[in-house]
Amino acid sequence: MISIIMPAYEASNYIHFAIDSVINQTFTSWELIVINDGSKDKTSEIVKAYDDPRIMYYEQENMGVSTARNLGLQK
Repeated sequence: MISIIMPAYEASNYIHFAIDSVINQTFTSWELIVINDGSKDKTSEIVKAYDDPRIMYYEQENMGVSTARNLGLQK
C-alpha cells in the first residue's frame, strides 16, 4: 500500500488532473489523502465528486502546505 498526501489550496482548476493521474496508474494498492487547506473555490466539490474508497478528503483552515502535509501524515 502506498499513501499519497495531496495538499490543496485554491486547486479547482487542476486538482482533477492530479487525482485522475493517481487513479490511472497501473499500480492499484494506494490511498490518496487530500487535505484542503482552506480553499474558497470549488476544490471541495471536485474532490468529493470522486466515488473511490481509496480517496480520503479532509479540510483545515488555511495554515499552509506544511501543516496540511502534516495533517495528511496524521491521517
